[in-house]
Amino acid sequence: MTEDLTTKPLQIKQVPASHAWRWIVSGFQIFKAYPAMWIILFIIYLAIVIPLSMIPLFGTVFGALAAPVFAAGMMIGCAAVMQHQELEINHLFAGFKKNTAQLISVGGFYLVALILVSVFVVMNIDKETIELMVKGQELTPTQAANAMKPSVFFAMLLLIPVLMAYWFAPLLVRLHNLTAFEAMKMSFMAVLHNIIPVSVYALIFLGLSIIAIIPLGLGLLVVVPVMITSTYTCYLDVFGISHD
Repeated sequence: MTEDLTTKPLQIKQVPASHAWRWIVSGFQIFKAYPAMWIILFIIYLAIVIPLSMIPLFGTVFGALAAPVFAAGMMIGCAAVMQHQELEINHLFAGFKKNTAQLISVGGFYLVALILVSVFVVMNIDKETIELMVKGQELTPTQAANAMKPSVFFAMLLLIPVLMAYWFAPLLVRLHNLTAFEAMKMSFMAVLHNIIPVSVYALIFLGLSIIAIIPLGLGLLVVVPVMITSTYTCYLDVFGISHD
């Protein structure tokens, strides 16, 4: 199994917006090399996470803490394919073999951030609405929409930097042995320096995800793995990493 391929010092590059499509095309090439196995890995991940997510509280916590560990494993899988090695089921669990504590810490930071954002949303709901909810009265759709609109807008603004810090973090922890805090800080800076291509990339995948949902959601079996593999090719480009 591919291990620690990238030992050179990390340097963040600023790339043009056109690279967003290049990341997706390159990510699809990684997917196309082993399409069945990528879909199997995704299904196995869902088979583990979905049943556990149904357990109150535990499921939410487990999902948040384990997600970076599984993500790191799939990044190892991407690296293996780029090195002309076979993609294996074991790659999904590679995050549990090294730097696991720091990967879980990434999930912990992410979970805390989501909780803080949720608290912010609740605190900014107007008092009249809260009183109605406490009394057990149902809100009309109009009341609910009016109450949540401002809070949801600001919540989205707060989530953006959280997602920026999270995006490359599992990969940086697993492949570069960074601490969770160091990885999230570097991930944030990398996305900030490339906010335009990353925004274009996000918009493209938003469109692809909407299209993928139409045929009973089956398109997500391809779109989600390609989102994962293209995250890896984005990382190669933004950090100037080469497998040569």
